[in-house]
Amino acid sequence: MNNWPKSLSAIRENEKWIPGGVVSLNRKSEPNICFERGAGSRVWDVDGNEYIDYQAGFAAAFLGHNDPDVNQAVAETLNRNSVLMGAGPTDLEGEFAELFCRCVPTADKIQITTTGSEATYHAIRIARAVTQKSHVIIMQGGYNGWHNDVAGNVISRLEDVGERVSPGEYPFDALSAGIPEQHRSLVHVVNFNDLSSVDYLIKRFPIACIILEPILQNIGIVKPQEGYLEGLRKMADTHGFLLIFDEVKTGFRHALGGYQSICGVTPDLSTFGKAVANGYPMGVIAGKAAYMDYFIHPDKEKRVLIAGTFNAHPLTTVAAIATLKKLASPEYQVYAHIENLGHVLEKGLTAIFSAYSKPFHVARQGSAFCVYFMDHAPVDFHDIAQHHDASFDKEYRLRLISEGIFNFPLPIKQGSISFAHQLTDIEETLDKTQRVVAALANGKH
Repeated sequence: MNNWPKSLSAIRENEKWIPGGVVSLNRKSEPNICFERGAGSRVWDVDGNEYIDYQAGFAAAFLGHNDPDVNQAVAETLNRNSVLMGAGPTDLEGEFAELFCRCVPTADKIQITTTGSEATYHAIRIARAVTQKSHVIIMQGGYNGWHNDVAGNVISRLEDVGERVSPGEYPFDALSAGIPEQHRSLVHVVNFNDLSSVDYLIKRFPIACIILEPILQNIGIVKPQEGYLEGLRKMADTHGFLLIFDEVKTGFRHALGGYQSICGVTPDLSTFGKAVANGYPMGVIAGKAAYMDYFIHPDKEKRVLIAGTFNAHPLTTVAAIATLKKLASPEYQVYAHIENLGHVLEKGLTAIFSAYSKPFHVARQGSAFCVYFMDHAPVDFHDIAQHHDASFDKEYRLRLISEGIFNFPLPIKQGSISFAHQLTDIEETLDKTQRVVAALANGKH
């Protein structure tokens, strides 16, 4: 499996009508494989190749592709001739909101969007309305969406952001043109796990909020060090800014109550997406009622607008209800199954790489995993940029794809186990990984 002629033809044809040939340029990679269908843990491309999938729609398909229970709920809603009215409340959005808040007990109320980026946009807007401040702190190596407040500093080049400094901040390495310089001046970038840099900024700028993934999962799996999240919570309380957890990737994958239920730190606001509807397009803003009620604040000067014709679309909402019910059901034991598979995969990968001299570290949280080619668990983006062997990582991923094991072919991108994976999938993955690593160690091409 070393070429994809129909995939190449598809992207070339798309490029006639779509800039870049894909509608989200984050999807573009080398190779650019055009996937045709998926079922459970497997996907097939237009050239007929089959893969065990660990991409899972950037971690969205937590139950697996085309989960039968979610699909049945959507089909029944279609058969009821459910409509998108754009007028008045719906019973589905109310049912979902109650279910969500029961699953995530730190959330008093929620609002619903169509994407995670919209959710983080609204969360920051609430923070600015509440605090009457404008400045925002984001993480080097974090990803919180496409909008002006957060579209910077994911997998940046060191020459663009400089060496590690602490305390201090890093230049805003914009992911996009068209962000005004005046806007960039309101956004401050610090390294994850670095409380001193946050302290440095809050003494110099009127900070409205800090927004972060509680585990950085867009540069693999970078976990918070002991006391870090607790330290942010204390700073927010002391200095009067909001703490926002972006759980678009961590939420529901790691626990029914989000990662916040694991770490024991309650943010003021949280954002969710991806796994909440098993891949159907939904984002959620959740949090304390005192802040969520800014959407209906009686003072027009403080009221935060939320609008969107497709927010809580009936098909998306019923998919989310079915997903959360399945995640919460003791019948399925979703999290126990996932944890068992993750443990087997982590143990197997560790055994494979331990047989060779190449430095490595297998990072995992529940269903999410990443192999770093460095000799320790990373603590921040600079640690990865300075110590991880990215060229080896790239070749490792490409060879696994050729063996029928798909994870996104970009170094340090997270892999995602789904509930649909079985032990046989993990065993096949480990067998093929052993073959790939042996070939790489022997310099075979």
